[in-house]
Amino acid sequence: MADKLKIIALGGLNEIGKNMTVLEYGKDMIVVDCGLGFPEDDMYGVDLVIPDVTYLVKNQKKLRGFFITHGHEDHIGALPYVLQAVSAPVHATPLTNGLIKLKLEEHDLAAKTQLVTHKPGDVVKAGCFSVEFIHVNHSIADAVAFAIRTPVGTIVMTGDFKIDPTAEDGMTDLGRLGALGKEGVYALLMDSTNVERQGYTPSESIVAEGLDRHFNGCKNRIIVTTFASNMHRIQAVLAVAHRHGRKVAVTGRSMENILKVAIDLGYLNIPDGTLVDINQIKTLPKDRIVIVSTGSQGENMSALYRMAFSGHKQVEIQPGDKVIISASAIPGNEKAVSRIINELYRKGAEVIYDKLEGLHVSGHACCEELKIIHALTKPRYFIPVHGEQRHLQKHAALAKQMGMRPKNVIISDLGKVIECTGKTCKLGQTVPTGKILVDGTGVGDVGSVVLRDRKHLAQDGMIVVCVNLSSEDGSILSGPDIITRGFVYAKENEDLMEALRMIAARSIEVCQMRNISDWATIKSTIKNDIGQYLFKNAKRNPMILPIIMEI
Repeated sequence: MADKLKIIALGGLNEIGKNMTVLEYGKDMIVVDCGLGFPEDDMYGVDLVIPDVTYLVKNQKKLRGFFITHGHEDHIGALPYVLQAVSAPVHATPLTNGLIKLKLEEHDLAAKTQLVTHKPGDVVKAGCFSVEFIHVNHSIADAVAFAIRTPVGTIVMTGDFKIDPTAEDGMTDLGRLGALGKEGVYALLMDSTNVERQGYTPSESIVAEGLDRHFNGCKNRIIVTTFASNMHRIQAVLAVAHRHGRKVAVTGRSMENILKVAIDLGYLNIPDGTLVDINQIKTLPKDRIVIVSTGSQGENMSALYRMAFSGHKQVEIQPGDKVIISASAIPGNEKAVSRIINELYRKGAEVIYDKLEGLHVSGHACCEELKIIHALTKPRYFIPVHGEQRHLQKHAALAKQMGMRPKNVIISDLGKVIECTGKTCKLGQTVPTGKILVDGTGVGDVGSVVLRDRKHLAQDGMIVVCVNLSSEDGSILSGPDIITRGFVYAKENEDLMEALRMIAARSIEVCQMRNISDWATIKSTIKNDIGQYLFKNAKRNPMILPIIMEI
């Protein structure tokens, strides 16, 4: 039987972020993007979420390379963790590889990883696959789509994109996408993030006009926060600041790192004398300063957060400061952003954050732009990607409106194998996939059981019962002592503490009367008796942890 092309999403379906797609044919496999996701509200203490790459580890010998569309965290953030499990060259454009290199250096992986840099128009051979880089617009420079030639036909993967006719780095290469459509596109995998929005995504040039409006006539210090990776936005701030005679200082680790990479690679045009060190701002008049900062998503350790809560060493928010938030809150970050805005207002700052101010535009294509790509590529099969279920469903409906046969539109799920032959394209079996949680330096050591315990502790608190038993007859030598954390304040609830001590002692005595000396059974009895008492009398269900010591 002839080999089938397998398309497997290990991330990026029915979720926002964590984008990762495997293409496999026979003895060859490539991976498009390798991103991370951010923890959900019930993932207590978790820092990052990355895809489960068990399937890649199992098929390491087939892996010919990682191909990265652009340098956002949801497309490159998992690389330092995944490359510790598997090894393969990483193919990307200059800025994307510059950002990847920064990440790998932090994990001591830069010397061990082959980073191969390409430009739009380049074609890379990877086993039986041939990958062409195609220029697209996005909210970060150097973004590309891929045309991947496979034994069953050409697969077009747009990555994150929009169509911006006035983009500084040129408009999305619609001509090349149209040429591919004429040659014949087997399947189109397209970004679904903004499918719910009608019309077209506004141009980045609108933001420059909005910034100019807010800089004009301002006599106070201006602080602009945006995504660190948005070079076009930072370029706009630099240009507008220079036009209004202001110096620009940058603060925030990620902003400083990305700025260095962008300057080294020539992606920013910085007017002479405009950029100054953050330590110099105290020597400049307020109407001659612009501070570009991280923190547009309310991150606890970001520069804007530290400014708002008086934790920044060089910048202290002063009455009259104008703070421009040139970004929209990622779903789930709204509360964190609101908290910073409220604190900035409390310190007397003027905060500009309304979407109607024209200070932010999306990097993702809206409905009419998606229709253009459908019309140009004329795919035989369509697979919506990069979105939650509602996005995928709406994008599937849009494809059908464009004339695609319903059976040729495939909505997949994480780990589901799409099997492609010259005649059919359909869902097949499932491979191992899921979420690997990163907590500090621990990768995957926080699982469902640990998360369940953390949730239990967060919601109900904990009671520790400590008791010393005689090694000779099992009698109580000291205790039981009751220690609580996150349950009630012990000093104000001495009657309850005494009742719990009595229950624990009685539980141990009952075990002695029944000649039970097994510690596990004694602990279980204490836990059950105290748990029943608390639920009956207080309607609470704390975690109960008996500790027995034998003397």
